[in-house]
Amino acid sequence: MPSDPRVSVVVPTYNERASLEVLYPELCTALHDLPSELVVVDDGSPDGTAAYVESLHGTVQCVVRNRGRKLGLASAVQAGFALARGDVIVVMDADGSHPPSAIPALVDAVTRGGAEFAVGSRYMPGGSAPGFGLTRRIISRGATLLARPLVPVRDPMSGFFAFDRRLLDRASLSPLGFKIGLEIMVRCRPRPIVEIPIQFRPRTAGESKLGHGQIGQYVRHIGRLYGFRLFGSRRASTTR
Repeated sequence: MPSDPRVSVVVPTYNERASLEVLYPELCTALHDLPSELVVVDDGSPDGTAAYVESLHGTVQCVVRNRGRKLGLASAVQAGFALARGDVIVVMDADGSHPPSAIPALVDAVTRGGAEFAVGSRYMPGGSAPGFGLTRRIISRGATLLARPLVPVRDPMSGFFAFDRRLLDRASLSPLGFKIGLEIMVRCRPRPIVEIPIQFRPRTAGESKLGHGQIGQYVRHIGRLYGFRLFGSRRASTTR
C-alpha cells in the first residue's frame, strides 16, 4: 500500500464505537482494491470511540483526531479534510446509514468518470431510504425542496459523497450544522456533479443526532448559501 493513500474516507464521530465495530470491516471489504485511509475526527466521545479506532489494524489505515469536546459536525469534517492525504476525499456517516459498498462507484465517478463531485443519492432510480419513518421523510423532503434551487442534483441533502480534493482550493467553507456537501457544491461549484444511487440504511447502533437544533442550523445555513449565490461571497460571509 502506498504511503500516501489515494482515497481518504472522512468520518466525524460522537459516541459511535458500536457503529464503527460494524462499519470498519465493511470498509475494509469495500476498499480492498483501493489505496485508502479512514480519517476519524471524534468530539471526545465518552464511549471510547477514538481509542477504539486507534486500536484498529486492518487493511484500511486509520488516522484519528480526538478533539476532546463537542465542536460540531461541520467543523469535524473540515478537520478531517486537513488530515486527509488522498487525492479523492469521501465523506460518510459512522452510523451505518451510508453503504461502504457504494464507495468504489463514487470514487470511480471522480477518478475515471470525469466528475468533480459524486453524490450518494437516495432519490435517483435505484436509490431508496427504507428506514425512514413518516416524520423523517417529511423533514428530508422539505429540506430537499429548500436546497434544490441551489444545486442541480436530486439529493442535495446527502451526507455521503466523494470529490476531487482540489475543489477545496476554490473557496473558503463556512458551513453551519451538518450539510457540508451542500456547502461544497454551492461555494466550490464542482462540474460535473454525478449522482450514484444508494440504499440509505437504518442506523446500526446508537442514537440519531437529528433534532430541533440541527434543523434550525440547517435553515440558517440555507440562508447563508442563498446569500452567497445571490449577492456574492462578501455579503454571504456576514449573513447570520
